[in-house]
Amino acid sequence: MAVNVTTLKRKLDLTPKPAAPVVALPPRTPDRLAPWRKRGRALVDAVLPPLVVLVVLLTIWQVGASGEGSGLPTPVQVWIDSGFLFMEPFYVYGTQDIGLGWRVLTSLERVFYGFGLAAVVGVLTGAVIGQSALMMRGFDPIFQILRTVPPLAWLPISLAAFMDSGPSAIFVIFITAIWPVIINTAAGVRAIPQDYRNVAAVLRLNQVEFFWKIMVPAAAPYIFSGLRIGVGLSWLAIVAAEMLTGGVGIGFFIWDAWNSSRLSDIIVALAYIGGTGFILDRLVGWIGRVVSRGTAV
Repeated sequence: MAVNVTTLKRKLDLTPKPAAPVVALPPRTPDRLAPWRKRGRALVDAVLPPLVVLVVLLTIWQVGASGEGSGLPTPVQVWIDSGFLFMEPFYVYGTQDIGLGWRVLTSLERVFYGFGLAAVVGVLTGAVIGQSALMMRGFDPIFQILRTVPPLAWLPISLAAFMDSGPSAIFVIFITAIWPVIINTAAGVRAIPQDYRNVAAVLRLNQVEFFWKIMVPAAAPYIFSGLRIGVGLSWLAIVAAEMLTGGVGIGFFIWDAWNSSRLSDIIVALAYIGGTGFILDRLVGWIGRVVSRGTAV
């Protein structure tokens, strides 16, 4: 049977075809809103869960305190009685009649002095003690005993020593906050790798250079863990001390409100105390992450 070559070529279509033209895609326009969407999602993830929990807790409180014979006011009643303390935190009607914002700032000033002194002394002391295993074994039991003493137990000693409520309150803050700073700093210094010490010896760093260039960066996570614990204890100590020493701080306001049977004012003051303590903790944690480049908690 004869095969027609022309017909076969047509069927197989062996002739080369011209390449298809390349069509350039339009340039992709950058999404300028993408970073803002990412930040918005992060904000929602951070705010929404605590907000939901807060609403649930307030609902439970409202229902539980609405029954007959309840000694606590409901959230609605707290807002009716003492909502102005939220709305006007910085009013001044007299030397003792001031807003809770001013009272918190007064307490924070005492915390600044007491905790600042505890941070400096605690870090330096912990750095020295952490250099020697013998000193660690000698001082650690003493520190563990002293750190368990409640803040108010130091108040009579401080009043007898300073004869003034102001310095006494600062001393109570100092003596309460210093122990976790010392203990954590010493533990961080002991945890510094030996290679770091060998490098310091090769570079012939003196003690000051070793402290700033080797010790502080390496032990920063431990140091700032102690500082975060210390600042929380400082805030607890000042509120407790002000209840007994008087003045215009937030602690004395709570004690005065209790004597006047103003439970709603006390609950508002507790909200101020909790919010301020939260901000202090986050502030110290943020400074720790900056100093340690993200390694501190």
